[in-house]
Amino acid sequence: MTVTVVTGAGRGIGAAIALRLAAEGHDLVLGYRADAEAAEGVAAKVRATGRACVTVQADTTDVDDVDRLFAAGPEAGLGPVTGLVNNAGVPGPYGPLAEADPEGLRRAVDVNVTGYLLCARAAIRAMTAQGTKGAIVNISSGAATLGSPGEYVHYAAAKAAVDAMTVGLAKELGPVGIRVNCVAPGTVWTDFHPDPERPAKRAATIPLGRAGQPEEIAGAVAWFLSPDASYATGAVLRVTGGM
Repeated sequence: MTVTVVTGAGRGIGAAIALRLAAEGHDLVLGYRADAEAAEGVAAKVRATGRACVTVQADTTDVDDVDRLFAAGPEAGLGPVTGLVNNAGVPGPYGPLAEADPEGLRRAVDVNVTGYLLCARAAIRAMTAQGTKGAIVNISSGAATLGSPGEYVHYAAAKAAVDAMTVGLAKELGPVGIRVNCVAPGTVWTDFHPDPERPAKRAATIPLGRAGQPEEIAGAVAWFLSPDASYATGAVLRVTGGM
């Protein structure tokens, strides 16, 4: 049985990942921060495929919430957790760093770095306690190597930390049979952007000439969680349209 926790699963890339994984036979625990209606909508679509699914409201920066998230699957009879997709994130302030709100900066780093570490910690503890081999996929960003000047320097820095986290955990966990990989999306059509037209505005700078779709990111994530990726760990896969 394959049971995967997906954080930030109520919308955008997280929702697309959940639906793709359901289609590939995963039972799911869907974490969401605030929009219960959206998360339940995704869960209904997952269940329509015949897969089991539970939703859990959780702030990934809160260790008690993270523990509840990882306990929810076994409590619902889904079986032991075998996978994690670390997807929950926030952009934080938009614009030059000198004008950024300090509290917004702190929150962005907390969610995008500490939240990933806490969820990875819980997944590792769950898998090793059960003697289960498994896989973790972190969602980074093409910004980690591009820097996002004038827009999201703090976000780019946090995502660079996610890339480093992926490499370190892959080396740490390989001996116990847990693979850790990373997908780094480019500009994707979601409601993540403060300017809803940003993906269209960025298209001219992208070699493929367009922004991506959430489903294109979901396919990369699904591959890392599949048997086809059994020898892949510590990889950061850019899905950026050439950026």
